[in-house]
Amino acid sequence: QVQLVESGGGSVQAGGSLRLSCAASGITHSRSCMGWFRQVPGKEREGVAVMDTGDTIRTYADSVKGRFTMSQDNAKTTVYLEMNSLKPEDSGMYYCTHQRGFCYTYRAIQSPTNFDHWGQGTQVTVSS
Repeated sequence: QVQLVESGGGSVQAGGSLRLSCAASGITHSRSCMGWFRQVPGKEREGVAVMDTGDTIRTYADSVKGRFTMSQDNAKTTVYLEMNSLKPEDSGMYYCTHQRGFCYTYRAIQSPTNFDHWGQGTQVTVSS
């Protein structure tokens, strides 16, 4: 069973940085679609960054392009989200997510229904 555990959230001032981590276990296949979504109360969960672990392609939400970077470790068991130049509108609960197999990242980022497994989330709060 796939399990995802996020960490690294916290409170920062606008302009600051955070690095989120997602430790994945129970993944037995060689290729996965991994993503970061975020959600604020009263709003739908939105895609922030998605990658296919089998290639170098990343897709980012327009609102975070140039500021956020998604990466993975060599063992492909942990994915990261490096967040720089944070803005108050970046605040929310950030979730790591996984889908078995390859993905078209530009499609996968459009909806949380494209993913099967979710972590418990880590809170990010950016103050102005």
